[in-house]
Amino acid sequence: MTQGGAAEPSEGDVNLSPHRRKWSESQIDSATRELLTDDARYFLHQSLSTPCLNVLTGAKGATLTDLESRTFLDFHGNNVHHAGFGHPKIVAAVREQMERLPFCPRRYTNEPAIRLARRLVELAPGDLNRVLFAPGGTSAIGIALKLARAATGRYKTISLWDSFHGASLDAISIGGEALFRQGMEPLLPGSLHVPPPDPSTCPFHCGAECSLKCANFLEYTLAKEGDVGAVIAETVRSTGIFPPPEYWRRVRAACDRHGALLILDEIPHGLGRTGKMFTFEHFGIVPDIVVIGKALGGGIFPLAAVIAKERLNVFGDKSLGHFTHEKNPVACAAGLALLDVIEEERLLERASVSGAYALERLRSMHERHPLIGEVRGLGLLLSVELVRDRRSREKATDEAERILYLALEQGLSFKVTMSNILTLTPPLNITDAELDRALRIIELCIEQAGQA
Repeated sequence: MTQGGAAEPSEGDVNLSPHRRKWSESQIDSATRELLTDDARYFLHQSLSTPCLNVLTGAKGATLTDLESRTFLDFHGNNVHHAGFGHPKIVAAVREQMERLPFCPRRYTNEPAIRLARRLVELAPGDLNRVLFAPGGTSAIGIALKLARAATGRYKTISLWDSFHGASLDAISIGGEALFRQGMEPLLPGSLHVPPPDPSTCPFHCGAECSLKCANFLEYTLAKEGDVGAVIAETVRSTGIFPPPEYWRRVRAACDRHGALLILDEIPHGLGRTGKMFTFEHFGIVPDIVVIGKALGGGIFPLAAVIAKERLNVFGDKSLGHFTHEKNPVACAAGLALLDVIEEERLLERASVSGAYALERLRSMHERHPLIGEVRGLGLLLSVELVRDRRSREKATDEAERILYLALEQGLSFKVTMSNILTLTPPLNITDAELDRALRIIELCIEQAGQA
């Protein structure tokens, strides 16, 4: 359930978290347990995934339903549910496309793929006007890395510590989370890392506000290496870490001065979660390549896209992706329907308005509950950082896990990242009533955890 934390053990593991054990014993019946046992028996075990927590039978709008007919507001959704689960318009588009053209072999193209590429180019600022699709965000990151090598003739990259770009070998090489990197050596050569713009972990001791020394160090590294092909980073962290606007302006200028491409990973939050179609629009810059995914498949199909500047169309004699489902017509129909829903339901505006309201409520909680060290938000990408002491910023790791399972008992699911940050990413069309209910549950659970 946590990113950057310990692996999820099996039900019989003596190291099972006491919070999870208690939740499991009180919430899981024999039928669910039998299926979970089979799941653990047949799938390879891996951290953060298998064994699993519960068995789902339904997903609609903002709500998940489990085998025992309990419902949960999903404020996690792996960030695929910008329009909620099972949006009628997206489901209808998928069904229609499945009847007409369910698959497109690679030597052909199809209308949905062309239309989706055109729509993305029309939406993207600047001259981001070349597209490649991939069957997932990690694969799209691989395309971006290959394109950067081809365009610059350089193999080195600079990325940020604590970042996450996917779980394949190339993606974990540029990623910065130890959980994914350790034991996988040797990693991709030339993968350099610098500190992120995060005051809470700043090695330059910036204090409460980022002084941009991290941006200066990034350019220092570009200058010293001299042959870096690309800087690749999440525009904002999925943990709710938002750099000051000047950070990206400085990095953009540094890349231009030193001949490196700027690749921005917006897989989790692009397409409107932050209140803009592309998150980098908040910062007044345009990258050379942006990678989007997750929500692009409408919460139904895996689909990601690389959107690049025209001058990077330089790899026509070799394969950048060459995926079997590269131009999957059904996935592209889902993506087109998603873009229609975003426009017709004004989801960018809704994300901004609902996010501002939720952030105000969370700031009010911060004033009342010492366990909350900081709250952050941009649109409907929200986070609550829990600490045992606001001055020392000691992580309230055990409390965060307890709050997670208390919230599940109350019918709310969300993600804990970096072991102490409650990350809240509801659908962009979340109703006011659903948002209020979730916020009440969060405060109730924080109160209970603070009294323990």
